[in-house]
Amino acid sequence: MSSDAHSGHSHELGEFLKARRAEVSPRTVGLPGTGAKRRVKGLRREEVALLASISTDYYTRLEQGRRQASAPVLNTLARVLLLDDEERAYLFELAGKAGARPARRAAQKVQPQLRRLLDELVTTPAMILGRRMDILAWNPMAAALLTDFSNIPERNRNYVWLVFSDPGVRELHTEWESTARACVAMLRMEAGRNPTDQRLAALVGELSVRDDDFRRWWGENRVASRGRGSKVLRHPVAGELTLDWDALACADDPEQQLVVWTAEPGSPSWDGLRFLSSWGSSTSRTRSG
Repeated sequence: MSSDAHSGHSHELGEFLKARRAEVSPRTVGLPGTGAKRRVKGLRREEVALLASISTDYYTRLEQGRRQASAPVLNTLARVLLLDDEERAYLFELAGKAGARPARRAAQKVQPQLRRLLDELVTTPAMILGRRMDILAWNPMAAALLTDFSNIPERNRNYVWLVFSDPGVRELHTEWESTARACVAMLRMEAGRNPTDQRLAALVGELSVRDDDFRRWWGENRVASRGRGSKVLRHPVAGELTLDWDALACADDPEQQLVVWTAEPGSPSWDGLRFLSSWGSSTSRTRSG
């Protein structure tokens, strides 16, 4: 492509972005209202940048035709600006990446062997986490320990979302900041592996708007893998529990992991889990989304 052609396409891309953001209501994408009269129609540049988890300067340069966008950024902008399939295709074409549109990923289904193992864990809290740390399934002990997942809308059954957005789950963690930072780092690691995951981009955008801590820690670009660790929970029924957690990956689908919480046998926390098992045995059954 000649420099003149590229310049022309960059100008058209900028105009297209400006036109589309002018059509998106801040309330539609979850931005809080301030009550003040807005000077621009639709979204401001800084709001688009915030929702897309990019800098305002980066986005401004895109609109001004002074920066080329990568496919993952284009995909995220298409999600933020609520583009339909035709508009998304046009966006990629203007950016010179017409063949780079991301493929839709099939919804995850719980692997049968993980389900059987989950059902056998009667006195041990356990859940199955999928992509983006989505909660795919859980046992009664996990519901008794953390929250009744069946009362949470399916779109919000995500461990990171709960840590940041559910007051009960937040209060449960005595070292909430440490847990929350680890969640952000794990999500950032997954974003690197799956940069075109639209649902992950939507989750990051929503939490960035809702929570200043999430937005700041996401910007630190720290990464971590799910593996093992320990945490102290202050449970309203079982009291303080010091638990070890392990994430066991499924061989058939490494993006699914069985996460279990255990305590040292004979310890007060071990006794607390046994008490919690008897307390919660009649409150819920194993469920999945």
